[in-house]
Amino acid sequence: MRKTEFANEEYYHIYNRGVDKRDVFLNFKNYERFLLSMNLLNDDRDGLMSQWRDILRMDPRAKLLDFQDLSSRTDPWVELIAYCLNPNHYHIILKQLRENGIKNFMHKLSTSYTNYFNKMNKRSGSLFQGPFKSAHIDSNEYLLYLSAYVNKNNFIHGYNNNNNWPYSSLPDYLGERNGRLVKKEIILGQFRSIEEYKEFIDSNAIYMREKKGMEKYLIED
Repeated sequence: MRKTEFANEEYYHIYNRGVDKRDVFLNFKNYERFLLSMNLLNDDRDGLMSQWRDILRMDPRAKLLDFQDLSSRTDPWVELIAYCLNPNHYHIILKQLRENGIKNFMHKLSTSYTNYFNKMNKRSGSLFQGPFKSAHIDSNEYLLYLSAYVNKNNFIHGYNNNNNWPYSSLPDYLGERNGRLVKKEIILGQFRSIEEYKEFIDSNAIYMREKKGMEKYLIED
């Protein structure tokens, strides 16, 4: 039984990793497919992924934003606040909008991506390490802290040393990408400028990375 009880209008940290710590994103197409799923699977409707594939077959230059305008959702399950996809795991901050919204969204997302990954790699069975993990974000301070942790998670884990990781929401927060996937106003609205937020996440990420690096030297009693 899941320990976290999801409530509407509350924020949650959602995360999971590959079964046996295996990589779940092997190339840029895998990352893009997961991001596409996050874009198109956030409501009760079925078939949007197939519709988008059909449009691309007819017009490879078609733009996802145009398709979203034509198929705009009216009753999403969740708001996506921040995310980071790393080779063997992901982190997402979600706000639940509807009853069972997070549960439904994550089930649809995980199932869709697992089916895609297994088909592409001629495998079967579970891809992720059990059901997704979750933690309630019960204060504004915790929400800000986690926004830094998630947006710069690739840096914290040592995958790269700058802010150009394309598979996190950080470029959206820094104004370097004009996407619609994340609702960043709840975070950025608490800072005087993007530069101030950048300083906030950079200083916190450095501390988190150093703390993580020290963990391997610690011996439990």
